[in-house]
Amino acid sequence: MRYLRSLGHELSPIVQIGKEGLTEGVVQATSRALLDHELIKVKVGTEAPEGRKDTLATLAKSTTAELVQVLGRTGLLYKKHPESPRIQLPAR
Repeated sequence: MRYLRSLGHELSPIVQIGKEGLTEGVVQATSRALLDHELIKVKVGTEAPEGRKDTLATLAKSTTAELVQVLGRTGLLYKKHPESPRIQLPAR
């Protein structure tokens, strides 16, 4: 997890969750972004109807991704590419 957090430090949020909350469109956009990038930041706006941690946990579950970190209103999600992973996780 520490390795992924270090990679995510320099990323900008790709997906933003606003006043509509976690919609099907947000889940689809997140899935596409994870397929393209494997590691993404998601920003939860202050007007989002659910709490930030609950929203990010639900989004991770909906996209079968791993919630790596929640820092403020920003979450870091990781999902290994099914065919050609770009991020090589270090051995434990």
